[in-house]
Amino acid sequence: MPDVGRVYLVGAGPGDPELLTLRAVRLLQQADVIVYDHLVSPGVLDFVSPTAERIYAGKRRNEHTMRQEQINLLLVKLASEGKQVVRLKGGDPFIFGRGGEELQELAKHGIAFEVVPGVTAASGVASYAGIPLTHRDYAQSCIFVTGHLKDGTADLDWPSLIRLHQTVVIYMGLGGLAEICHQMMVHGASPALPIALVQDGSIASQKVVVGTLSNMPERVASENLKSPCLTIIGEVVKLHDELAWFKQTTALTPQ
Repeated sequence: MPDVGRVYLVGAGPGDPELLTLRAVRLLQQADVIVYDHLVSPGVLDFVSPTAERIYAGKRRNEHTMRQEQINLLLVKLASEGKQVVRLKGGDPFIFGRGGEELQELAKHGIAFEVVPGVTAASGVASYAGIPLTHRDYAQSCIFVTGHLKDGTADLDWPSLIRLHQTVVIYMGLGGLAEICHQMMVHGASPALPIALVQDGSIASQKVVVGTLSNMPERVASENLKSPCLTIIGEVVKLHDELAWFKQTTALTPQ
């Protein structure tokens, strides 16, 4: 009988390895196997034990190394072999990370698991961009949504996204940005509502582009932004110029 295996679902944070939790670092140094995603930065992987097996299970838009079902079964297999497995995900595994789905499969097979939260992209990237998600003068609530529109259709709850005094953070929204901006304006948002896109948030290549709902699609095209990008919409974006503390390669002021 193999030793009892276990899966540790670990959040890698938004990119900067300094944002890893102590628990995450300890597990990376002790694990037998690391199963990691596309959004995990190279600096985070530097903490992995040199004796650990590394398995890349990255998923990009329309480009999956492994299907989600294959990843689920891989985790079951590795743990069933008695291995200590770290399932490493960018950001926090319970915020648009499909971590819950993976744990459901483990639970179904009686595999022991533990969750180690990470700094989610929303808070980590916004902080490095100098954009507070809430502010007494601008936003008293914040909402996280995924912009990965199913079949290219705009199926978000648009009325909930255009409320006053609210910050909207959109994960995986770069591909559908033009449609998102259009739909928000159609549903009543001001064309002048500030919006920021942050590419490679929290690492040296971070790039911030600031504009408005009306002009951001054009600016994104001219800046040649690429995933991973986080979108932040709301009046708090106005604070970027004043509060940006991390080195920026681009900062465009709304017009």
